[in-house]
Amino acid sequence: MKMPCSLLRGYLLWVKTMLDKLAGIAERFEAIDIEIAAAAEDHVKVAGLARERSDLEPIVTAYRNYLSLVEQLEEANALRGSDDQEMRDLADAEIEQLKPNMKSLEASLKDMLLPRDPRDNRNVIVEIRAGTGGDEAGLFAADLFRMYSRYADRMHWKSKILSQNDTGIGGFKEIVFELRGKGAYSRLKYESGVHRVQRVPQTESQGRIHTSTATVAVLAEADEIEINIPDRDIKMDAYRSAGAGGQSVQKNSTAVRLTHLPTGIVVQCQDERSQLQNRMRALSILRARLYDIAIQEKQAAEDADRRAQVGSGKRSEKIRTYNFPQSRVTDHRIELSSHNLPAVLDGELDMFIDELATREEAERLRANTQ
Repeated sequence: MKMPCSLLRGYLLWVKTMLDKLAGIAERFEAIDIEIAAAAEDHVKVAGLARERSDLEPIVTAYRNYLSLVEQLEEANALRGSDDQEMRDLADAEIEQLKPNMKSLEASLKDMLLPRDPRDNRNVIVEIRAGTGGDEAGLFAADLFRMYSRYADRMHWKSKILSQNDTGIGGFKEIVFELRGKGAYSRLKYESGVHRVQRVPQTESQGRIHTSTATVAVLAEADEIEINIPDRDIKMDAYRSAGAGGQSVQKNSTAVRLTHLPTGIVVQCQDERSQLQNRMRALSILRARLYDIAIQEKQAAEDADRRAQVGSGKRSEKIRTYNFPQSRVTDHRIELSSHNLPAVLDGELDMFIDELATREEAERLRANTQ
């Protein structure tokens, strides 16, 4: 069955537009190598260019494979004009084999060219804070920290605690940690928001179910090129760090508190051995927070309603409930429940993350065709 002329014209126009975009990306990819060689002494700039190159490489590889298939198809079509029947049969067989591969590559390239979150391949800084519920909220914050730590283990990501404020009974008023691994932000970006727990606290003698909350913020790591913070915009205070309950007080003032004067954001770090290391960690967290603010503002201006399908990710939004009596975890954005709460708390989050990613992908495709 032949394709109608109008559809064929539309298809050819789409292919030409796609190939023009891909040719531009390939040119940029090749130019990056030249820029890296020219900026060999500027390590910060080289790091930024290397990240850009890494992001473009899969697209350029697929594009080159597509061009190779086009060349093979043209050669096979040329052989169909041969006087040799056997050659014509071989050409027909090759064309039948090449067409599905081309179709598959076209679909992949179309997907690669859709607008994506520029932070998807970044490492992340995760901040968990106890909300309403007193000590029980702090214990729940510790549960969430263990959940994400175990998920990171499953994904073979590296983790490091940057800052913590213990409650003294095994919970956290606040804990900030880093997860390093390819695609960390693309998997965990859906976790930002209010998490709610319903259970009977150990201290509850009447067996009553209490509801507590904790907030999670997932921040993409940013570098100095993207977020440059002038020294004049930072106020630094040094103080003596202490362990849980005021124990292990250090004699030297190694802990650091940074205040970003334009925004009032305050970041504290005390877990490293030296003041310089704590300052570098605090700067990393501050940079990630400012990058998050900048991206949120940009997205709000560009696509205010696109992300509504899977939740805005705002810190005030209740995204998930962990109900212990019913061993149930419910994600309210997609109305999806798991009845294996222990497994979820052990890091089995893919059920929720995969569905959220699928919903967002569908919404991106819908927005791109409007």
